[in-house]
Amino acid sequence: MRYYIFLLFITACGQTKSPEMKNHKFTNSLINETSPYLLQHAHNPVDWYPWNDETLEKAKKEDKMILISIGYSSCHWCHVMEEEVFENEEAAKLMNDNFICIKVDREEMPNVDQVYMDAVQILTGSGGWPLNCIALPNGKPFWGGTYFPLKNWKEILYKIVLLRNEDPDKINEYAEKLSMGIYKSNLIELNAAKQDFSKEILKEIVTKWTYSFDQNEGGYNRAPKFPMPNNYSFLLQYGYLTQDKEILSQVEHTLDKITNGGIYDHIGGGFARYSVDARWHIPHFEKMLYDNSQMVSLLSDAYKYYKKDSYKIKIEETLEFVKNNWLTDQGAFYSSFDADSNNKEGELEEGAYYVWNKEELKELLKDDFDLFAEFYQINEKGYWEEGNYNLIVSENEEIFSTQKNIQYDEFLVKTKKWKNILSNYRDQNRSKPRLDDKIICSWNALMLKGYIDAYISLGEEEYLEIAIKNASFIEDNMLDSSYKLSRIYSGNKASISAYLEDYACLIDAYLSLYQATFDTHWLSLSKSLTDYCLDHFYDAGANMFYFSSNLDKSLFASKMDIEDNVISSSNSIMANNLNTLSYFYYNDFYKTISSQMLQNIMPKAQQYGAGYSNWLSLYIKMDFPFYQIAIMGGNALDDLEKVNRDYFPNKIIGGSTELSSTPLLKDRYKKDKDLLYLCIDKVCKQPVETISELKKLIN
Repeated sequence: MRYYIFLLFITACGQTKSPEMKNHKFTNSLINETSPYLLQHAHNPVDWYPWNDETLEKAKKEDKMILISIGYSSCHWCHVMEEEVFENEEAAKLMNDNFICIKVDREEMPNVDQVYMDAVQILTGSGGWPLNCIALPNGKPFWGGTYFPLKNWKEILYKIVLLRNEDPDKINEYAEKLSMGIYKSNLIELNAAKQDFSKEILKEIVTKWTYSFDQNEGGYNRAPKFPMPNNYSFLLQYGYLTQDKEILSQVEHTLDKITNGGIYDHIGGGFARYSVDARWHIPHFEKMLYDNSQMVSLLSDAYKYYKKDSYKIKIEETLEFVKNNWLTDQGAFYSSFDADSNNKEGELEEGAYYVWNKEELKELLKDDFDLFAEFYQINEKGYWEEGNYNLIVSENEEIFSTQKNIQYDEFLVKTKKWKNILSNYRDQNRSKPRLDDKIICSWNALMLKGYIDAYISLGEEEYLEIAIKNASFIEDNMLDSSYKLSRIYSGNKASISAYLEDYACLIDAYLSLYQATFDTHWLSLSKSLTDYCLDHFYDAGANMFYFSSNLDKSLFASKMDIEDNVISSSNSIMANNLNTLSYFYYNDFYKTISSQMLQNIMPKAQQYGAGYSNWLSLYIKMDFPFYQIAIMGGNALDDLEKVNRDYFPNKIIGGSTELSSTPLLKDRYKKDKDLLYLCIDKVCKQPVETISELKKLIN
């Protein structure tokens, strides 16, 4: 008998609460978990177990294959597969009889998700969620895929069970080969070639990158479309420093398309994860904390450069959405809103909370409907399906009001009134999307940085207050005295050892908070966390960092996270952090590690710049003049605000209103005098006393 099972796969198409207190026919081990995603599966007939040492030992002891199913609470196709497959008793019996079935929340355990995602991508050439892998009792995978309808799922499992019974050696051999492939794919070697961070190399990378631009709709010339904030953050830096007008124009065009498109919630604020089409119209309606945090940071920089009120509005509305829906009384941020919510019939439906039909809008807006319909494209352009429209705009408020001969301020008042009407109606008459209420360290750090960047850009004091409260929450609740972090805070307790992503994002956020407040506590904490990472994540041989700590039990393959995706890679963030800290502390060791990490990655970045954009932001710091600004004196914070008014990316800022022992600031304080120093590579020019003089030195 011949089997083709290893090639058989099907890919997925592109407020969660604890289960209600009622009698359930089935209850499995997930009932004791805190993850909303795992709790969603606690009453499946499948005998699910959480990923832990006890479960893995059970598989070895019983010599059972492991069925690993990975997803997250706001994943639409995860819900579909649960309903169609995991609620089916026949499928559940097949799974329970032959496998140890493990459910994993990828947001809790990205280390597990990464290695099994690598397996599926090697097997099938693609990946996604739900992610389903079957492994030997030792955890080494030999088969995987994404979403499966019930019939296909049962057929595949039958074949796998039959194959293991009749030809176990074949499966064992394949698992070993696949595991070795995963191991090699994660291997980063030391690049001992001479370091040459030249503008010519960077220009070649960017030129190749531009071939994939969508000149009409912005972003990249494909669908689905993801916002990819780290890409456009780098391109904005590059365009500014090289005065490349085409790049600057493409960044602006893309941001206009994203913020005007249906991926943005024009009524409640906030961004969906991606659009399924090429023109940013119909999103996958889930809202994630990490997307919104990074979009706020990107738009904060863009507002400083392009000076567009439309960007300012989106920053304010997004942060208002976050504050109203995800900010806890303790100062932490929840994770996400589901793509699905209950429709009028009480059934879960993707996007039901967000879309509108004409009859609703006419009744709610009355005489304003025609103007609203023209602005928000309630026409063939904004049409989605089944009589519903997803709001988009063709021109921003300023341009549209001019075209309609309406005073700009008057039109802003009108749009605010419309939003209030529709928002109130939506909240009172529609079921809100389900909430994932777990608190993730790295995502909170990204949102913390978003609030800091918005404060720096807009000067709104409330943003800084929220940022400081969140920074303190993480320190007080998720960090111990040895600087060991926890990744998750849920049910009033911290759990799961943090990964490099958590440390890297938090260090970055604390460095930003220091540069917004000159409170050295955050700078010192950044250094302590960095030194912890060097002790527990760093591989001196490769000069890179592992994703998991050496204090944690390792999987069959250790991962080094290097590709900048929807979140920048943990290694690229760490490399940037080390570079920044090297200037604050005059620490050549940090600088050497940072530049060697970049050197290791450059062969890959030269092939595919978009996948290494945060690395290229570090390249800019190595290639262009990188300024260290020291602001000293009683008016240091006022001067800091003035320095930050304009977009200027290639800098760090330190300062103090008194004597400081921080190496960048040491011996620079003069009593009763405000002084500003401009330094490059530890060499400082003569201090000046005004912002205008400082800007002349920079220019």
